[in-house]
Amino acid sequence: MLLTGSYRRTLDDKSRLAIPKQLRDALGFTEQTVLYLAPGTDGSLAIYTHEVFDGLGQRLAAASPAAQELRSFSRLFYAQAQMAEVDKQGRLRIPPELAALAKLTSEVVLLGVRDHMELWDAAAWSAYLGDNQPQYDRLAENALGPQSPTGSPKS
Repeated sequence: MLLTGSYRRTLDDKSRLAIPKQLRDALGFTEQTVLYLAPGTDGSLAIYTHEVFDGLGQRLAAASPAAQELRSFSRLFYAQAQMAEVDKQGRLRIPPELAALAKLTSEVVLLGVRDHMELWDAAAWSAYLGDNQPQYDRLAENALGPQSPTGSPKS
């Protein structure tokens, strides 16, 4: 599963988000699709499939439980994460406490970010783009690093 793209959306009066068909297809939606909503980074909400959410939990479980930052992150993350069903029209209800955490208004942007989705308030996403898009080349160099002739990052 590879999730990409950005989709401007409007939350309806019941705080439901219509997930675009391209993302529903990439996620392999069935009639009983469940997603997990959790605090994201940079003011967004993260939306995970069960498999990705479980994999994240396994990564956290493999780390040292004595690490204070891991304990704090786990508490904040899991205490606020919520399971939500997607209805037959492909809509996901955003819980009010998570909408408030991400400062969502009715105008939002849904992003496909490799293995999960992020939900941003439209104004916050525009500000993030304005701050970070001019640095794209530098960010790419740092994220991807120098490549070896085989195509993998040099160690």
